[in-house]
Amino acid sequence: MSAAGESGPSAAGMTADGTAETPAAVPGAGMVADSGGAAGPQSRTTDIVPGPGGVMTDEVGVVTGDLTLRTEYADGTVTVRVQYKDADEWYTVTGTSVTLADPAGLDAVHGVAVGLLNRPEG
Repeated sequence: MSAAGESGPSAAGMTADGTAETPAAVPGAGMVADSGGAAGPQSRTTDIVPGPGGVMTDEVGVVTGDLTLRTEYADGTVTVRVQYKDADEWYTVTGTSVTLADPAGLDAVHGVAVGLLNRPEG
């Protein structure tokens, strides 16, 4: 056991009475890498081939064929959009604009969207 007031691996910065000696500075704590900040816009993009029923969109109804799927996060909201591969117009996938409390969940949401909509085998 370490003596009171001694810090090191065995004391982990704690005193004998269980209180912290001093606040620990942790470089980078609270920072979000490559995201433009916690509230900054972010997106993930994947090419997909939907199943026989295609993908329902708010703007034009069902789209089929080779598509690009983009999951976007901005201002606390995540939205999934599709476009015909290499086209200019993006369409919102029906029912996919929802609140996302933590932008760290964007990868998981994108993975689920790809898993549900990419059905190249039908």
